[in-house]
Amino acid sequence: MTNVILTLNQSQGRCPELPDDQTKCEVKSNCVPGYVSTHSSGIQTGECVPYNNSIKTCEVFAWCPVEDDYHVPKPAFLREAENFTLLVKNNIWYRKFNFSKRNILPTINSTYLKNCIYDAQTDPFCPIFRLGKIVEAAGQDFQEMAVEGGVMALQINWDCNLDRAASHCVPKYSFRRLDNKDSTHTVSPGYNFRFAKYYRNSDGTESRTLVKAYGIRFDIIVFGKAGKFDVIPTMINIGSGLALFGVATVLCDIVVLYCMKKRYYYREKKYKYVEDYELGVGETYGTDS
Repeated sequence: MTNVILTLNQSQGRCPELPDDQTKCEVKSNCVPGYVSTHSSGIQTGECVPYNNSIKTCEVFAWCPVEDDYHVPKPAFLREAENFTLLVKNNIWYRKFNFSKRNILPTINSTYLKNCIYDAQTDPFCPIFRLGKIVEAAGQDFQEMAVEGGVMALQINWDCNLDRAASHCVPKYSFRRLDNKDSTHTVSPGYNFRFAKYYRNSDGTESRTLVKAYGIRFDIIVFGKAGKFDVIPTMINIGSGLALFGVATVLCDIVVLYCMKKRYYYREKKYKYVEDYELGVGETYGTDS
């Protein structure tokens, strides 16, 4: 959570709705009792009441006062969250090869783990990440993103050649932003969610504080591949390749002898026609008398 909009001391009752094209009114007849729009804060009572000195809106039965989230606080309340750190623990298992490993490598000891911070150049295998650096590595600005939130992907790639030693199978980290940041499309940007804290007053009435929280969600995406030499698939591939050469010869003959314009020329060069006299057909053999 990097930013919040707080609506304090809400209680169930009647109050003016936030002004928009559907809730502004001049007279009572503009408001429909029992009407609830898609984005309404509550149920209209049918009354037209002052929202401020210049605007009237339809009255609603809801948690009052209603939330006003038109203006998001800038800068973000928790802008120092970029210095927070995240420890990622990841385990993989390649079932076919019965090979398993985790991203905290055997060479990492507790002393190193307490002091390291991931850096692509100096500490590429440290599993502790600074949030600001993750956002920066994805080409984004943390302070800007913290205002309305967003979604980041921390990608772990395991690309392993299991013919080599297990120590060569190591994770590779990369980062990117998942939500679409488009300056021309500003409807519901970023990432946010709501929750409420309820409490009971001394007079027995129930109240709550509504929190609209903006934050950066981190999705950890793990992918990879592993391979190992096997003589059987190798022999199958070699046999398939040799068979393909035979098929290729037949296909070439079909194309050259039956499809090309100069097929008669190629046919004369490929085949030799033998006349009957060359075979000796019709000759008689005998002995002198």
